[in-house]
Amino acid sequence: MKEHFQLTVADVFKRKHFEHARVIAGEGGIHRIVKWVHVVEVTSIRNLLNGNELILSTGVAWKDHVGLFVSLVKELIENKAAGLCIEIGTYITEIPGEVTTLADEHQFPIIVFQQEVPFVEITQDLHSTIINQQYQKISDLENYSQSLNKRLLTIETYEDILQFIFSALDLQIIFRLKDNEYEFVPEINRKEQIAIINQLEKSKTQPCEWIASSPIFLFGQEYAELFIYSEDIPVSEYDLLILDRTATALAQHLLRDLYVEEKKRVEEYEWLHGWLEGEHALEDIQEYLIENGIKTKSSDAAVLITKLISFKDKLSQDVTYLKLLFRSVFEQNGFAVIFVEKRNEITFILLNNRPKKNLKERIKRSIDSIQDSEFIRKQSSAKLIIAAGKFIQAFDDIHKSYQTAKETLRIQQKMTNKQIYHFYEDLHLYRLISQMSKHTDLQEIASEYLQPVIQYDQKYNGKLLETLKAYLECNGSKQETSNKLFIVRQTLYHRLQKLENLLGEDFMGHEKRVAIEFMLLVYDYLAASQPKKINQIL
Repeated sequence: MKEHFQLTVADVFKRKHFEHARVIAGEGGIHRIVKWVHVVEVTSIRNLLNGNELILSTGVAWKDHVGLFVSLVKELIENKAAGLCIEIGTYITEIPGEVTTLADEHQFPIIVFQQEVPFVEITQDLHSTIINQQYQKISDLENYSQSLNKRLLTIETYEDILQFIFSALDLQIIFRLKDNEYEFVPEINRKEQIAIINQLEKSKTQPCEWIASSPIFLFGQEYAELFIYSEDIPVSEYDLLILDRTATALAQHLLRDLYVEEKKRVEEYEWLHGWLEGEHALEDIQEYLIENGIKTKSSDAAVLITKLISFKDKLSQDVTYLKLLFRSVFEQNGFAVIFVEKRNEITFILLNNRPKKNLKERIKRSIDSIQDSEFIRKQSSAKLIIAAGKFIQAFDDIHKSYQTAKETLRIQQKMTNKQIYHFYEDLHLYRLISQMSKHTDLQEIASEYLQPVIQYDQKYNGKLLETLKAYLECNGSKQETSNKLFIVRQTLYHRLQKLENLLGEDFMGHEKRVAIEFMLLVYDYLAASQPKKINQIL
C-alpha cells in the first residue's frame, strides 16, 4: 500500500510532551489509528465516542474506585477508542492490575505520564496534526479525481481505469463485470486468485478490514463490482474514498460503452432490416459482408424466421441460447448466419457456402437437429415455430425470401393439422387459401360444401367429417380407410352412405372431389384463424 499518513498511537510518542510517557499495557495495539483527542474526567463516556479517539485523563473521577476504572476501560474498548493516557501522581499513583490485564487481553494501549503535562497543548498539537492530515487527504483525493476525469476522455477500456487506481493505492485490485469471472490487477497466479476470491465471498457475510468493495449500478441494476484487497494493514478511509471515486468513473465509462454498443446495434438492426425490406443495392450488401468478415461461396440464400413462445419469465435467456444453437447448427451445415432479433422473434439470413443442389435438405437437416436438441426438448413450457422463405439466387433479392418466410410463419400459426410445413414451397394449397382469404369470404364457400356434414356430426356425433377426410386421403380405398379409422367395413359403408345422402352421389367425382378436398383445407385454416366464423358453419 502506498503510504498515506495516518496518525497512530505509536506516532503520538514522537510528539511534544510524550518524551517521558510509556506504555504499561496493551502494547500490541499501539498501531491503532487516532482520529481525535478527548479529555475525560467522568466515569462513563459510552454515548460520546465515535471510535479511534485517544483519551486523556488525570483519573480524578475514579481514583478511589477500581470497579469504576475497570468499567470505563471496558466502555473505551467496546467503543473502539484508540487508547487511554493517564497522568500519574496528581490524583492516581498506580494502575490497578485488573485494568492492565483487561487492556492486554484486548490490545488496548494504556499510556502513563510520569509527571504533570498540559492536556490543552497536547490536544492542540494532535488536533492540528489530524486536521492537516485530513486536509492532505482531501487535496490528494481531489487531485486523483481530476486526473481520473481527464483520463476518462481518452481511456478506451475499463482495464485502464483499474490500472489507474492500482497506481494510486498500490493495492490488489479485483473487478467483476456482471456474471463474468474476477479480474485481477496486477495479475497474480491462479492459486493466489482462488485464495482471495474465497475471502471476497466470505466478506459478503462477514465484514473484513482488509477488503473493501463498491457495487457499480447502471439503470438501477448492479452491473459490476470493484474490490480492493490489502494484505498487510486494514483498508483506510482514504482508500475507501478512492474506491468510491473510481467506481463512479467506471460506471460512467461502462455506460458510455453501453451507449456506443447500443447505438451500433441499432444502426446494424436498421441496416439489416433495410436489407430484408429490399432497400440496399447488391454492391452495398457485398460491402457489408466484407466489412463484417462474412465469406460466401455462392449467392444462394434463404430467410428463416423463428418464434419462441414461452410461458416463463426467462424468455430473454432462452432467446440467447436459441441464437447460439441456430448459429452453431447452420454453420455446421454450410451456412453463414446473420440474425436480426425482435423480441421473441429471430430472423436468420442463411447464406449458402456449399453447392446449391442440396440446399433444402441441409436446411431441413438443420431444423431437425435443432428440434431434437436437448435445449429444445427441455422447453416443455415453450413452443418453437420455424418458417423458411423461398430460396433466392441473389443477395439483393433477400426481401423476397423474407416476405415468403413471414407468410409461411403466418400460415403455420393458423394450421390445425399435425403435419408441420417449414418451407414456403411446401405449403401449396395453403398459400392459395391464404391469398384467397384476403379477398374472398371463404367461410361462405366452405359452408356451401361442408355444412350438411358438420351439422350432422354436431347433432348425431356421426364422425362423418373425419371419415370424409380419411376416405379422400386413402383415394377412395375402403379397406385402407377402415384400417385408418380402426372401424369395421360395415360401419364405414354406413357412413359413406350418409355422406352420399348429404353431399350427393357424385361427391367422389373428379371435380367435386377436388373442390371438397380444397374446402376441407379451408375449414382447417378457418378453424384456427377465424374460430367465430367457422362456428357459423355449424
